[in-house]
Amino acid sequence: MISSERLILKPLSYDQLIKYIANDNSLERDLKLNPTTKVISPELREALEETILPNVADTGKDHLFSTLWTIILKSESRMVGDICFVGEPDENGELELGYGTYEPFRGKGYMTEAVGCMIEWAKLHDHVTSIFAQTAKDNPASFAVLEKNNFVKIGEGEGVFNWRLML
Repeated sequence: MISSERLILKPLSYDQLIKYIANDNSLERDLKLNPTTKVISPELREALEETILPNVADTGKDHLFSTLWTIILKSESRMVGDICFVGEPDENGELELGYGTYEPFRGKGYMTEAVGCMIEWAKLHDHVTSIFAQTAKDNPASFAVLEKNNFVKIGEGEGVFNWRLML
């Protein structure tokens, strides 16, 4: 678990991920949180089912690099978004970061704070040298989160900007 001024970032276990996918407030009950309205995008659902759950179930992997971390707003005891690394560091020590803020909680700086927390957590691991992220070109709020955390735009692809932070 990671804590900041306003947030708690909690890595989810396999069973908690199943409750997250159910999206019926069973995860909130399990974590003793107030209910949250969240929409699980088709892309996130696919990532959960095809990548995140199998990686978390694999006892040979460090699940903290593969699982979804829920972002909890301390003042409301409520989930406000999710963040994750997309697997363990590659052979060059690079991690990939993904994140999303639930609609009612956007524009309040929560994700900027959460990304900062994950950067500090990653720095605790000597084998991690950089963090990579992609943002949709039409999502300036998402790339503002990265810019505020000192990521540098390194290129672009179809509809996306590529970003990197050297640690």
